[in-house]
Amino acid sequence: MADGTSGGPGSASPDKPVAELVQRAAEQITRLVRDELTLARAEMAAKGRRAGSGAGMLGGGAMLSLYAGGALVAAAVLVLGAFMPDALAALIVGIILLIAAAIAARSGKKQISGAMPATPNAARDSVRADAETIRNAANRRRS
Repeated sequence: MADGTSGGPGSASPDKPVAELVQRAAEQITRLVRDELTLARAEMAAKGRRAGSGAGMLGGGAMLSLYAGGALVAAAVLVLGAFMPDALAALIVGIILLIAAAIAARSGKKQISGAMPATPNAARDSVRADAETIRNAANRRRS
């Protein structure tokens, strides 16, 4: 193989542009993966903030239900030891607090459900679109 057609690293062969293309493709794929990971990280952070907000609202609903329980206990005490109008007032306050607690808990549950599943959908869709573009480009070159 002394004729210089061995295709070694120092030889001037037609494969050199292909090697450069492969190197460029590898760099572009690396950059693309990094960008997709950045997008996924940002999407997960946004979902985490939304879930945290929902958890806070759910906790608020739990706190209101605790107050409602206290009011209902006070109503029971008033029913046993006082006149009917005071007891009726305490019952009305307790019922209003329970309704407020139910609304806050439902709203918090919706916030948490909206953050689930905890997958980065936009990043996933973007990766699928990138893969499809690469497949289409490869198929066009073969044709």
